[in-house]
Amino acid sequence: MYEFLEETVGNNMTPAVRSVTPEASVGELYRLFAADDFDAYPVVQDEKLVGIVSKLDALKPFAFTERQLIPHYKDGMEATVDDIMSTNVVAVDPETRLQRVLELMIKHRVKSLPVVDQWQSLIGIIAREDVMRAMDRSVSTQYPPVIPFAAA
Repeated sequence: MYEFLEETVGNNMTPAVRSVTPEASVGELYRLFAADDFDAYPVVQDEKLVGIVSKLDALKPFAFTERQLIPHYKDGMEATVDDIMSTNVVAVDPETRLQRVLELMIKHRVKSLPVVDQWQSLIGIIAREDVMRAMDRSVSTQYPPVIPFAAA
């Protein structure tokens, strides 16, 4: 397990990241969510990370409010990512230790974190599955796999 403490984001992240722009419509976002089955997309403008948009965010235009008791489907689908995204993004850099990533995921209750360089350009994403694989590799080097007993 000690190997896990040395693991960094850069060695475990997924470098190919699908992102959206602030100008994308909610309708386009719904199509992406259906095609990719992701829970969130980083929002990038001029090659910089400017936000994150989740499936929950994508429901915002359709929520009942005091000003609008019956949301209009067409209007909601035409809303932009800029209208619904979260701009308070928790991101990490490639040198961040996975233990810190784990802490941030638990604290902020997120499934993945964008990875940015020193200029805040999106260079990857680290997901909880990446962290779990690194933990599994670390444990596998210390303990042999468990072999179930055969029935006699």
